[in-house]
Amino acid sequence: MRSLWTANLTLANRITIGRLLFIPVFVILTLYYINSVSENRPNEWLRWAALMVYVATCLTDALDGYFARSRNEITRLGTILDPLADKALLISSLILLSGPWAKSCFNPHLPLWYVGLVISRDVFLIMGSILIHMTVGHTTVQPRISGKIATFFQMGLILWVLGQAPAAGFPWMLWAAAGFTMISALQYISDGIRQLEKAHAHDKHPRS
Repeated sequence: MRSLWTANLTLANRITIGRLLFIPVFVILTLYYINSVSENRPNEWLRWAALMVYVATCLTDALDGYFARSRNEITRLGTILDPLADKALLISSLILLSGPWAKSCFNPHLPLWYVGLVISRDVFLIMGSILIHMTVGHTTVQPRISGKIATFFQMGLILWVLGQAPAAGFPWMLWAAAGFTMISALQYISDGIRQLEKAHAHDKHPRS
């Protein structure tokens, strides 16, 4: 067991684990900033520190992927930890930067409907993947450019809120993020339906 763990603990996986450890630091800094505002003594240093930790976490996301591909060290552990770190950072950011506590701390802030849209999409896709895996025996996820664009806009929104950039262009980015989130969801659903139909056709007309 130890040798298997050591074999999977590549440089890319070490970076991913470090990214996971950054997330609670980001959450704590943001919570302390929100608390400082609620006590009428806003500590802007905490907000900027949270922003820097968020940026560092996003940069290490690109870094671990680069090392995994360039060193040919794509492992089973990495395929589990990498999306786990992505979703943990995204969901914690969305929750912290929306809701009633965010209205008095961040202007602009993330609206609840957008947070509900993103989380609902991810939950729906996870449930769909489980259903396909149970039905077909495996799940094939084809990366979509719309999903990458949605992620880009999601990260941009979070940086915008944490950095407290002017609110003028925020609605445009918000609707762009929501639009690509919906498009990517529909494309992934379409891919899942095709996998189910292909498996059904194979079962109906098995090779002789």
